[in-house]
Amino acid sequence: MGQYDFTTRPNRLNQHTMKWHSSESNPDLLQMWVADMDFLPVPEIKQAVIDYGKEHIFGYPYPSDALYQSIINWEKAEHGYETSKNKIVLIEGVVPAISVAIQAFTKEGDSVLINTPVYPPFARSIRLNNRRLISNSLLIKDSHFEIDFDKLEQDIVENDVKLYVLCSPHNPGGRVWTAEELKKIGKICQKHGVILVSDEIHQDLALFGNKHHSFNTLDDSFKDFSLILSSATKTFNIAGTKNSFAIIENDQLRKSFQRQQLANNQHEVPTIGLITTEAAFTYGKPWLEELKTVLEKNIDYVVDELSQKTKIKVMKPEGTYLIWLDFSAYSIEQPELDERLQKEAKVVLNNGASFGKEGQTYARFNVAAPFITVKEAIQRIVRVFSK
Repeated sequence: MGQYDFTTRPNRLNQHTMKWHSSESNPDLLQMWVADMDFLPVPEIKQAVIDYGKEHIFGYPYPSDALYQSIINWEKAEHGYETSKNKIVLIEGVVPAISVAIQAFTKEGDSVLINTPVYPPFARSIRLNNRRLISNSLLIKDSHFEIDFDKLEQDIVENDVKLYVLCSPHNPGGRVWTAEELKKIGKICQKHGVILVSDEIHQDLALFGNKHHSFNTLDDSFKDFSLILSSATKTFNIAGTKNSFAIIENDQLRKSFQRQQLANNQHEVPTIGLITTEAAFTYGKPWLEELKTVLEKNIDYVVDELSQKTKIKVMKPEGTYLIWLDFSAYSIEQPELDERLQKEAKVVLNNGASFGKEGQTYARFNVAAPFITVKEAIQRIVRVFSK
C-alpha cells in the first residue's frame, strides 16, 4: 500500500463534470474518454484550495514569486531545463497558448503543420484562425508511431510552413520522442526558418523507463525559434483550475507572444490556477511517483486483455495515460464502432477520427482511473469484441 489512495472511485455525477455528463442521464455508461483522471485529488492541492477559500477575498490576483520559483525548480529537477522567471509567460491553458502563437507568428493563409493523428484542438485552432492546415502523417512501426523525416521536410518546403505544432509526448499515441528524433525535428525547423511550438503538457508522465526530453534541453540554438508549452494540469489532474505556462527564451518571440496575448485579453490567470500550480509543483512529486506505478499497472492490464481476447490492436504508450486502440480488424466504419462501444459495451471512448483521417476505426482509451473501473470497462469491451 502506498501513501495515497488510488482505489477509491470518486462520484463525479451532478458536479458539472464534462467527462461524466452523459452518465447523469444514462448511469450505465462508463466514461473512459476525456483526458482527466478519476482519482482523488492530491491532498496538498486540495488543502491549498480550502485555505484559499477560508482566507481570501476573490479579487484580481497577481502571480507570486513562489509560483514562478516552483515552475523553475520543477523544470530543473524533473527535466534538466534551467530557465528563469523572465522567460516564463503564464496563460490559462496550453490550447489557448497554441492559438496565441498561431496569431502572433503567422498571418491568415500561412501554412501550419501538425503530425496526425493528434489531439483535435491542434487542427481546430489552425482552421478557425484561417491558416492552412498541413497534416504530416505519422507512421506505425514496431507498434508505435514514428516520424517520416523525409516527408516532414518535404511537407515543410513544399507548403512554405511557418509554424509547426509538435505534441511531445504524443497524444493519442503515447510516444515519448527520443532525443535523436527531437534533434532531427529541430534541425529541419532551423534549416527552413520554422517556428516550433512544443506542447509538452504530458512531460511528467513518461512511463516504463522512458525519458521525456524537453526540446530546449537538446541544443541551445533551438531556444531561438521555439516555444515550450506545459502545465501542472495534466500531471496533477487540475485542468479545471486553468493555468499553464510558456517558456519562450527568445526575447522577440516572447514579446510578440505577449502582445498577442494582451490583444486577446488572455493575460490573466484565475487565482485558483495560480494556487493549485504552486501547490502541485511544490508538494506533488511523491503523489506523481505513486500515480505512475498505478498507470503502468492499468496499461499492462489493458494491453494483455485486449491483445489476448480480442482482435483490437493496442498501441502500448511510452507515456501519458492514454491508449490508442485499432479496431480495423472488425471491418466496421467509425459510426458503427462508436455505436457498438456506447450502446453494446456501454463504454465511452474518444472517437479516433476526430484526431485526423488516420484515426478512422480507432478509439482512445483513458486508463487514469482506479483499477476496478479500468477492469470493468475492458471486460465490457471484451464481451462485445471478443475473438
